[in-house]
Amino acid sequence: MIVVFTMAITLWVIGHLMKTPHQARWIMIGLLYVGVMIIQVGLPDGHPLREATGYSPVLWLLIGAGIGVVLLYRRGLMAIRAKTNPVKADPDPAPEGTFAAVELERYARHIVLREIGGPGQKRIKNTRVLVVGAGGLGSPALLYLGASGIGMLGVIDDDLVDNSNLQRQVIHRDADIDTPKVFSAEAAIMAQNPFANVRPYHRRLTEDIARDLIEDYDIVLDGSDNFETRYLVNRICVELQKPFISGALSQWEGQISVFDPAYSGPCYQCIFPQAPADALAPSCAEAGVIGPLPGVVGSMMAVEALKLAAGAGTPLRGEMLIYDALYGETRKIALKKRRDCPVCSAG
Repeated sequence: MIVVFTMAITLWVIGHLMKTPHQARWIMIGLLYVGVMIIQVGLPDGHPLREATGYSPVLWLLIGAGIGVVLLYRRGLMAIRAKTNPVKADPDPAPEGTFAAVELERYARHIVLREIGGPGQKRIKNTRVLVVGAGGLGSPALLYLGASGIGMLGVIDDDLVDNSNLQRQVIHRDADIDTPKVFSAEAAIMAQNPFANVRPYHRRLTEDIARDLIEDYDIVLDGSDNFETRYLVNRICVELQKPFISGALSQWEGQISVFDPAYSGPCYQCIFPQAPADALAPSCAEAGVIGPLPGVVGSMMAVEALKLAAGAGTPLRGEMLIYDALYGETRKIALKKRRDCPVCSAG
């Protein structure tokens, strides 16, 4: 029996080192349990393998029954919690493209805004937004877009939640450590708004999938932390004529801009022709970042996406808003199209 427990602990530790999700680790331990039961039932008494795994199947059956009782108890608690905190369901489900009564109540503060109203909220519901990255900038953007009633919300990220993320990536919780960020984000959004439609993609945005993925969405928010991904998103958005909302952070300062090729303005590579040297653009891990700053800039990105979706106000096209948190200052700079830009000026 000691051998079996040692194997189970080893499987868990290996899974932790490989950053395997908890569910996958439990599945491996469950398969180990099934294997032990097969040995105990299928092999005769006195067999060395049977003796090494506990002599009798009765003890293992009792262990399995105990685990089953704990799982049933936990599921019962979750069911009770769901009943005591129910979502107000509309007795008559709303037809596609319309709002249920509970949705009208939920989005009422949008609907009373003169610049949005009912038609604007309907446009928001019919909009598909892709968020690249579920980290510092993606966290607040995803939460607010999900809460605001965006019709389809895609999120792509290949990373797992790490303890060091939790100082600023507010969509994730301590219990989500070692969980893929896209699934942690999906759970948080759905817990806040059960009417949200979230599509998580647990993988890196690469050249081979970028075009097909972005083509399915109306607006793209980039919260990535590397120039390679930003250049890729920018190029595909220019090709497909999709608006691209870009945000970036460094220590106490953040910046945001809307690059919309349909309006003949500059693209991202017009402003940043080439990636700077690593020493000039250190990562958050190297340079640090004040915790609430991603919340400020990520929320601004969500606002720009909602303005584009609803057709409200003046988006930050051809402008960059820079926010200095250390001194509490904001400023805008005008952005111009570059005639020799290899992405948006050819032909």
